[in-house]
Amino acid sequence: MEKQTDARPGRSAQLRAGVALVFFAGIGALLLLGDPARVYLWVKALHVIAVISWMAGMLYLPRLFIYHTDAPVGSVQSETFKVMEQRLLKVIMGPAMALSWIFGLYLAWTVHHFEGGWLHAKLLAVVGLSAAHGFFARSAQAFARDENRRTARFWRLINEVPTVLMILIVILVIVQPF
Repeated sequence: MEKQTDARPGRSAQLRAGVALVFFAGIGALLLLGDPARVYLWVKALHVIAVISWMAGMLYLPRLFIYHTDAPVGSVQSETFKVMEQRLLKVIMGPAMALSWIFGLYLAWTVHHFEGGWLHAKLLAVVGLSAAHGFFARSAQAFARDENRRTARFWRLINEVPTVLMILIVILVIVQPF
């Protein structure tokens, strides 16, 4: 497989960008022109899809780090993990996090949930999840430079952080305890 040598995106990347642009233009039109009750349900569905995608990445990336830690520097395995980590971050996790925030804030604003104490706690937990995302992104950059200084045990423990935050967020949304 031949690598692209110039800085311009290839046809595949341009096509993906065009599809994304049309998709988001459609969502924007839906939000501006649609029946508010139906729009709310569509945005809620898209929010849940984005959150599921984001969480899948948040749970998988630390597992990749565990295996990457055990791969010898410069090995085919290590180089493969670098590609997997970067693609997971750039193609799935980054966009899913952004969409989770956008759709979630839209939902909260639309229904005036900003008054609920449970939402403030949920937003704090989502900020924590976003901070974990940032930590994972910086860690993937360290792995890409072959500068990881953490053990597989560390990554096994840190892998639980997104899980605990996810459980807290779901309980806050469903139970709304305060």
